[in-house]
Amino acid sequence: MKYTYILLFFMGWSASAQQLLNGQIKIEESGIEMPIGGANLIWLDTTVGAITNEQGEFEIPMNSNSNQLIISYIGFKTDTLKISTAKKLIHTLLPNTEDVLDEVTITQRRKAIQKSYLEAQNVILVSSEELLKAACCNLSESFETNPSVDVNFADALTGTKQIKMLGLSSPYLLISEENIPMVRGASQIYGLTFTPGTWIQSIQITKGAGSVVNGFESIAGQINTEIQKPSADAPIFVNAYVSLNGRKELNTHFNTKFNEKWSGGSYVHVNQRTQKFDANGDSFLDVPISKQINVLNRWQYTDATKGWVGFASLRFLDDEKQTGSMSFDPLIHKGSRDFWGSEIATQRMDASLKVGYVFPETPYQSFGFQSAYSNHDQESYFGLRAYDIKHKSFFTNLLFNSIISNTKNKFKTGINFSYDSYNEQVDLVNYERRDEVIGAFFEYSYDSLDKLNLTAGIRVDSHNRLGFFVTPRIHVRYNPWERSVLRASVGSGRKVANIFAENQKLFGTNRLIQVSDNGGSVYGLRPERAWNYGVSFRQGFTLFENQGDVTVDFYRTQFEDQVVVDWEQASHIRFYNLEGSSYANSFQLEVDYVPFKNTSLRLAYKNYEVKTTYGTQTLQKPLQPKERFFANFEYRFENEENGSQWKADWTYHFVGAQRLPSNSRDGSGFYSNSYGLLNMQLTRVFSNKFELYLGGENLGNFKQLNPIIGSENPFGTTFDSSLVYAPVFGKMFYAGLRFKLNN
Repeated sequence: MKYTYILLFFMGWSASAQQLLNGQIKIEESGIEMPIGGANLIWLDTTVGAITNEQGEFEIPMNSNSNQLIISYIGFKTDTLKISTAKKLIHTLLPNTEDVLDEVTITQRRKAIQKSYLEAQNVILVSSEELLKAACCNLSESFETNPSVDVNFADALTGTKQIKMLGLSSPYLLISEENIPMVRGASQIYGLTFTPGTWIQSIQITKGAGSVVNGFESIAGQINTEIQKPSADAPIFVNAYVSLNGRKELNTHFNTKFNEKWSGGSYVHVNQRTQKFDANGDSFLDVPISKQINVLNRWQYTDATKGWVGFASLRFLDDEKQTGSMSFDPLIHKGSRDFWGSEIATQRMDASLKVGYVFPETPYQSFGFQSAYSNHDQESYFGLRAYDIKHKSFFTNLLFNSIISNTKNKFKTGINFSYDSYNEQVDLVNYERRDEVIGAFFEYSYDSLDKLNLTAGIRVDSHNRLGFFVTPRIHVRYNPWERSVLRASVGSGRKVANIFAENQKLFGTNRLIQVSDNGGSVYGLRPERAWNYGVSFRQGFTLFENQGDVTVDFYRTQFEDQVVVDWEQASHIRFYNLEGSSYANSFQLEVDYVPFKNTSLRLAYKNYEVKTTYGTQTLQKPLQPKERFFANFEYRFENEENGSQWKADWTYHFVGAQRLPSNSRDGSGFYSNSYGLLNMQLTRVFSNKFELYLGGENLGNFKQLNPIIGSENPFGTTFDSSLVYAPVFGKMFYAGLRFKLNN
């Protein structure tokens, strides 16, 4: 108990009990009620307020100077409620029928991407509205209109897109689904394609070291997806998509509300590509032949009066890809030297359970329980090289939230356990291992409700291979003046490098694989350890009576130890522990502005310095552009008479020159050309039930010429499909429809 008072004294605050009002804010659209994130609550004639999270939930301390609570959200009527006691509040805002044209348009823009002035962490909330701006067929394609995450081309064979943030690839990000680790281990490369875009309700992007609650692996940041909730999603939803590069896709949602407490949903996703394309004439497929079926069943239980909420999910996936020579037939040519070909077959099962409880008598206290199991089975071959991986994973987390005497001082604490079993076949070599880790964490948050926020956390973990270690992290937010926010963060992280699962494009080469045994516990390599430091400043402004904001941030990731992936020799790929320095500096300047009514403009400039010591030289990491520029412009027009709407979105990406490692064709010290990509989408909303969309990507038709080295002799020593820095397929057009039955 004495430590509690020491902590309060340190914060300069004398303890006094304070009641907390919590609850949920919803909006009503077309007769459907749904929780809304970003709604504002403030006590009349005070500066004490709160903002709802993505589930519409809020917490706000009772105020002795006012008992009138103002609730507002743009496009909906502002309500003022008289609150006499701190009972749980559930309130629904109704649409504002006055000046509905302007406000509905603004509401959609505000929903798309939200940046909080109040969070201690640098969190960007991306709603499903933002995902509709582009051909968002899966999670890997969900960031085309967001400058915080870079989308990169992985290789010339599979057509897979990978993401980077702060100059680091996805293995250095914690990618979770509803705060349960999801894309990791065996699914690191293709896992982003396993979550269909229509299933996503929102995405939270956290820059820098994340919360200790979510584990020790988030070095550069965290990407968390929220899946559609059966109680809030439309009873029937259909999305159909077709593109000129042969891709066809169908998504269906069926949701049922059984009673006031129970809801259920069935989500089905199928896609296939059966056409063969070879636009560059190298006799290899530009995009793979593929098919996927993905089925999710989801159940939801909510009892707001007693404080219980729960979710249970079960998902099955079957994904198949075929790539390689245009003439390759796996039934005839598999294992032969007649034609080079590859097949990647993945079957996966996921099950999860989440339970949350808010104590009715003490609403500032709650606990949560999470549990998840996955079974990932990939069988693949690349020419004459084989790579199979089986990965079974179990994760469980128990979390408790409360306050330290006052709602300005909150804490989260809990324990989690994870188990991973790997079985890998790499050519003729078998690797097996089990990873077990149990950890405990404590995170303290201070909120002055005015200018200062602080979140400080620490966790301790015991890993059967990494041993015992401590992970500290701290985030600070300060509002120096009106419409401004200054953030700073520092934290450590570590991870086990799954060198083959994370670098599967190496199998699309004939380079020799060398792993240097440095006495570590995984592949003979030591774990990766790094510190992340960051600072961010955001300032809102008004220009020509229109609103905007400018954000500047700088992050540095400094590795203490790292598994270096060395492509610098044309005939080899080597894995070894870092001997020298390795760091990633990321600078970003972003401007968001509404230049005219019904429009929105987003601009960003990014500069990366990502260097690693390869042997005796410290070089810019290959396939990492030093500069990038991003622009997105959207326009909305709504017909007042029938409610129909036109939406137009343009997105431009400029990608600077990239250093390429040594290869037999171009030698060493070769840099790629810089290039620009222009995407556009036009959407016609006929009603709240039906809309059509038409779009194009890479409208400038930029292509990397001859991306496959040695394609004329794919079984020779010089064959290499891994050095891809730009699109292989040229311009691409697509069309689709969305149908939603609300009642």
